[in-house]
Amino acid sequence: MHSSIASPARVPEPESQYDLVVVGSGAAALSAAVTAVIIGLKTAVIDKADVLGGTTAVSAGGVWIPCNHLASAAGVHDTPEAAWDYLSHCAGACFRPDLVAAFITHAPQMLRFMEDRAAVRFSYAAGRPDYRPDAPGAAHEGRTIHPLPFDGRRLGAQIGRLRPPLPEMTFLGLMIEPGPDLKHFLNALRSFDSFRFVARKLARHFRDLIVHRRPMDLANGNALVARLMLSAIENGVDLFTACRLESIESRDGRVIAIQVATAQGLRRMIASRGVVLASGGFSHDRQRQQQLFPHVARGQAHHSPVPATLTGDALRAAEAAGARLNLDQRHAACWAPVSRIPKIDGTHVNFPHLIDRQKPGFIAVNYSGLRFVNEASSYHDFGQAMIATCAADSEVTAYLIADHRAMRRYGMGAARPHPLPFGEHIRSGYLIRASSIGELAGTLGLPVETFLETIKTYNEHAREGHDPAFGKGLNLYNRYNGDASHRPNPCLAPIETAPFYAVRLHIGELGTLLGLDIDHRARVLDQTGRPIAGLYAAGNDASNLMGGDYPGGGATLGPGMAMGYLAALHAAGQIDDALDPPALA
Repeated sequence: MHSSIASPARVPEPESQYDLVVVGSGAAALSAAVTAVIIGLKTAVIDKADVLGGTTAVSAGGVWIPCNHLASAAGVHDTPEAAWDYLSHCAGACFRPDLVAAFITHAPQMLRFMEDRAAVRFSYAAGRPDYRPDAPGAAHEGRTIHPLPFDGRRLGAQIGRLRPPLPEMTFLGLMIEPGPDLKHFLNALRSFDSFRFVARKLARHFRDLIVHRRPMDLANGNALVARLMLSAIENGVDLFTACRLESIESRDGRVIAIQVATAQGLRRMIASRGVVLASGGFSHDRQRQQQLFPHVARGQAHHSPVPATLTGDALRAAEAAGARLNLDQRHAACWAPVSRIPKIDGTHVNFPHLIDRQKPGFIAVNYSGLRFVNEASSYHDFGQAMIATCAADSEVTAYLIADHRAMRRYGMGAARPHPLPFGEHIRSGYLIRASSIGELAGTLGLPVETFLETIKTYNEHAREGHDPAFGKGLNLYNRYNGDASHRPNPCLAPIETAPFYAVRLHIGELGTLLGLDIDHRARVLDQTGRPIAGLYAAGNDASNLMGGDYPGGGATLGPGMAMGYLAALHAAGQIDDALDPPALA
């Protein structure tokens, strides 16, 4: 193990030799690289961006792993059979028994490997349920785990190579962990313990900004990438940025190298054991969007908050090398509602709405002024409902509605809770304010009488803690994301305190789900369904093993890390080709 952290060359040599080359630098890619180098393979990572971390670095960082040892240690009982039933239910006709069996078998082993042999550490997320807690096999807690916070000082000078979180998803630049930390921040002016917790966090944060000129108290996906980076660097992985995959080179039916485009020209990277594609999918590939996103095919807009460098380079290179995409999935992407924050230079930041719509005092309405969804459902299910309700519209949009009490208590999109100011969002037009419900309807261009009736009906039931139309707050997942201190329903409160607010929601996604067809060892398949020797895929570059669904927090990172781990083991010859037994065998 290397004891020092030295910056590798920014660009590979004109021709370099490795056992394994990994394309991408999110959790799936770095899991493959860390596993490979620890078990003895000379390994390199390339990323098209000039920073490392991909979408993982700007995500909440949850990892979905059934039957993990952290939950077991906390006394949570889970079984492979239950996980199998749940994934089968969620995937429906797109269920892949071979991939699911491999995931359920090896994901817990991957987690053990990372905690025992690398610097990756997680904590058990108490009380966090699967997204469909009433489905067969669903877990009421235990399958989603969170990366432990990480002190960025441990990366030394390499901290500058880590993709920072989205500023709009932080509090004054501070990364806030979901769960208890977030609750402390929301209650900082209502609880002395929460105030003390927040004060200590902010004091440390501002000290880091003065001393280091950047946050050092890393959390969420940023902490996960940092831990994987440290593990990779300390064990000798070469990490190259600003290197775009140009093509994949094969000989006698086996992948042997890749061509990489850099600022200094093309570089050839030989990979004697294989190449792992884990570059994050095709979120910003407009041509692929038009082919695979129905609303884009109709000429409508799509707004993704993931890094702009995710343009599907790996998919195109793999297809040119004979690979095929698996289009047999329930959905092409993990849909999510986003709002668009205007910037001074005329651009916009796409802000995913992950933690406001579930709270009491929020509803969403379509162009007709009608509610169309349980607002406390997962972002993926909310996005599906947006697409469905706007099928006949010119754009997939909706409005998030709240009154003054709810907006100041919980925040609304980029507008932060009390006592932080929000005037800039009013002035920019991002946050729309009106003195009455009727005025708000007129400003938004909604049918006034219909919208008034929507609010009236919702309020009548919300006062009693009921939502007969959509059941907001009825299931465990809804309540987990609500406000436990609010009674009788943690997700419902009437909208009645003027002024009233709206934010326009657009359809976006947190990652694509249509990727290269793979087998149970993460090997990419050709047009005939046979493995392409030496070519692997993981994460959003690979076929989604959940059938194109999103059933729990971290449902891409968990499978991505597991398949990256399996790809490295197979490339090293440390696991055979045999099918893993189904969970019910």
